[in-house]
Amino acid sequence: MNIKGFRRMLFGEKMPDKEDPQYKERYERDVKAGRRFARATRIDQAAAKMQGFANMHRELFLVIVFGFVACGLAWNIYRITVVYRHQPVRHTATEMQDSLLRARHKSLAAPLVRETDTGQAATGKP
Repeated sequence: MNIKGFRRMLFGEKMPDKEDPQYKERYERDVKAGRRFARATRIDQAAAKMQGFANMHRELFLVIVFGFVACGLAWNIYRITVVYRHQPVRHTATEMQDSLLRARHKSLAAPLVRETDTGQAATGKP
C-alpha cells in the first residue's frame, strides 16, 4: 500500500457531486454487486421477512430489539464487574525468590528418616 492509499484510509476520499458520471457509474456498480451478494446469500429474503414481522407486530418487534440491547448492556456491565473484582495476587520477583529459598531451606533442614527392615520408619525407640 502506498502513501496515497494510507492518506485515503486515514482521511477518506473527497465526495464527488452526485451528477458526476464517474461517481454514478461506481455507485451503480457497487449497488449491483451488493444486490447480487444479498441474493446469493438470501439475506434479502431474511430482511424482507423481518420487515414484514416488524410491520405486523410493531410493539413486539421494538420490545425484542430493545430487550436484546438491554441484555447486551447488562451482560457487558456484569463482565466488567467480574473482571474488575478478579484481581490476582501479584508477586514481585524478589518475593518469588524468597519463597523458593525458604522452601529449599525447609527441605534441607528437615531431619532424615531411615527405614528399618520391616519397612517402618525408625523412631529411635526399641
